[in-house]
Amino acid sequence: MTRRLFRRLRALTLVCASLAGLGACAAEVGPKVQFTGHLDWPPGPHRMGGFSGLELSEDGTRFTAISDRGFIVTGRLHREGPKLTAIEEDTPGPLRNPQGAPVSGLEADSEGLAIGPDGRIHVSFEGHHRVSAYPSPDRSQPLPTPDAFAALQGNSGFEALAIDDKGHLYTLPERSGRLTRPFPVWRFDGSRWSQPFSIPRSGGFLPVGADFGPDGRFYLLEREFTGFAFRSRVRRFVITGDRIAGEETLLETPRHRHGNLEGLAVWRDATGAIRLTMLSDDNFKSFLRSEFVEYRVTD
Repeated sequence: MTRRLFRRLRALTLVCASLAGLGACAAEVGPKVQFTGHLDWPPGPHRMGGFSGLELSEDGTRFTAISDRGFIVTGRLHREGPKLTAIEEDTPGPLRNPQGAPVSGLEADSEGLAIGPDGRIHVSFEGHHRVSAYPSPDRSQPLPTPDAFAALQGNSGFEALAIDDKGHLYTLPERSGRLTRPFPVWRFDGSRWSQPFSIPRSGGFLPVGADFGPDGRFYLLEREFTGFAFRSRVRRFVITGDRIAGEETLLETPRHRHGNLEGLAVWRDATGAIRLTMLSDDNFKSFLRSEFVEYRVTD
């Protein structure tokens, strides 16, 4: 984003905050979800920020998050009933390259996060567009990189990454190259990449996060930057073999409802309801914030 856009965003963010008590920035949400709360995540002693990827444990209590500056952090979320009340974070550590050194420079723009059924961590990167596996925290194992990855736009690569119960990875670029062109979805089956289907573009939203829910469906978090503020949308789909169908829009927020939501984790709470937990990227700007945001799927 340009400095001018950040100044505009900062000005309107301050206006929105000052009017929040009057409900000026409040909004209705979709009939298929219920907002259950949010919780700010201040930088703390480690000065973490720029969060771009999120995974939660099956019960929604433990989290793993990555920063778009090449760091990973784990921790615990505390709740009273359905509402988030506190965050405990562990000491963050750097993501590492195949030689075991911390990633840096253009290699460090980590965006998507997916943890497989076996506990193995996978991370997608922009800049040098790639996906890496982490059999251990000490070094990464790069996955094969098709020639098509090199043609992606520089700052619009694989922000969304998800893994299904078979261990197959799914990712798609933030931009498709044309407003009328659908987003190509890439799948890694453990040995090679394929591009089995695409997801249609709709409005100005761009994909930034993804997850497979406990119901087996594919959930996609999308973001729109209007020039003044962010809007967020969550769609879900049914993937069967090489086909994607059953599109539903669960959530579509107006401007100022939330910040720059980028990470998405889908899990089932103790009542049996599907929960959407999202994490915002503060872009390391003092007028933005890192926050966890949660919705319960009601349909």
